[in-house]
Amino acid sequence: MENMEVEVLLVEDNPSDAELTIRALKKNNLANKVHHVKDGDEALDFLFAQGNYSHRKIENTPKVILLDLKMPKVNGIEVLRVLKVDARTKKIPIVILTSSKEDPDIQECYRLGVNSYVVKPVHFDEFLKAISDLGLYWLLVNQSPK
Repeated sequence: MENMEVEVLLVEDNPSDAELTIRALKKNNLANKVHHVKDGDEALDFLFAQGNYSHRKIENTPKVILLDLKMPKVNGIEVLRVLKVDARTKKIPIVILTSSKEDPDIQECYRLGVNSYVVKPVHFDEFLKAISDLGLYWLLVNQSPK
């Protein structure tokens, strides 16, 4: 696990949504290395190489983080808040991928520095297309700072 390189960190507590997201990314050859964590607490451990991920190299940051908002332990807004103020993680593109259309959530995420806010489509085909489009943009088109 020491040299675990990850292209996409998926932070999602819903197993069905996680499976669909991973399937869509891999089906379209957009990400070979997707790491899935089930809550915000595990996401922070992964990104800061602590807890179960203490042997991971912290420098191996993902190209993009797909972050759900409504999760147990530490919610997505708290994760976003921590990541965008830490010099080691603030440049990692973060896409909120959530079912929340609540304006206060959207406003707070952009205030904290999220790169994109996407509401999960309800229909299967639309969900797959949205994930494919996200992957194309964030993994192939976007140029992130080093």
